[in-house]
Amino acid sequence: MQLNYKQIGESGRPMIILHGVFGFLDNWLTIGKTISEHGFKVYLVDQRNHGRSPHEGPLDFPTLAADLKGFLDEHQITNPILVGHSMGGKAVMEYAVTYPGTFSELVVVDIGPKAYPIHHRKILEGLNAIPIDEIETRNQADEILSAYEPILAVRQFLLKNLYRKEEGGFGWRFNLPLLTTDMAKVGSEIVSKQKIEAPTLFMRGENSNYIQDEDWEGILKIFPNAKLETVKDAGHWVQAEQPKAFVAILMQFLERPI
Repeated sequence: MQLNYKQIGESGRPMIILHGVFGFLDNWLTIGKTISEHGFKVYLVDQRNHGRSPHEGPLDFPTLAADLKGFLDEHQITNPILVGHSMGGKAVMEYAVTYPGTFSELVVVDIGPKAYPIHHRKILEGLNAIPIDEIETRNQADEILSAYEPILAVRQFLLKNLYRKEEGGFGWRFNLPLLTTDMAKVGSEIVSKQKIEAPTLFMRGENSNYIQDEDWEGILKIFPNAKLETVKDAGHWVQAEQPKAFVAILMQFLERPI
């Protein structure tokens, strides 16, 4: 599968960044540019069923990891730094346990390898309540979605996926029917029979409950060389809520001057 991507920077160590569920590469453009200025060649990638990548096939982590392997092979990228947020973090963890030794460092943002229950039901109900073929403005979509999701910032994030089709009307950047049926797979556990020795950074938001203190022992069983950083005044979208802190912690991990 040919994944849509954007390269930022022409030289430096390669870094791949994978977005989370309901996201796409545009969410990372500002941070990608900042990272590239520290001497990295950054690849922002739309995962399948998101953004401008093909909307087809299953939404499970073995598939997403295989997609990433195919992307690296296609672009002849060797020994990259892998960064993933939420669903993207699960995808890079699955890649790490499936293709060990093919990357340099691993950075996982606000997600652990454990299984998570479905917790996007209300959002999915709201998205499916929007008559995508009938609405004429984004405000109409926002008004409908507000009955299901009260937080404006979350709605704005979701509605970035609305786009005007060339033939008229709106469409979704994500594959909403598949997300609706397969969301349980997004929370599935990452399992490994071997230890992944590569340097690994787990970054969590202080106000997020995705990585609990009691999860750390289980994380170290798979990633024994992992370290954990907690970002103050951040929730689940660490990189969006505290971008300067996110970049500073990342550069410190990669031993680059800030």
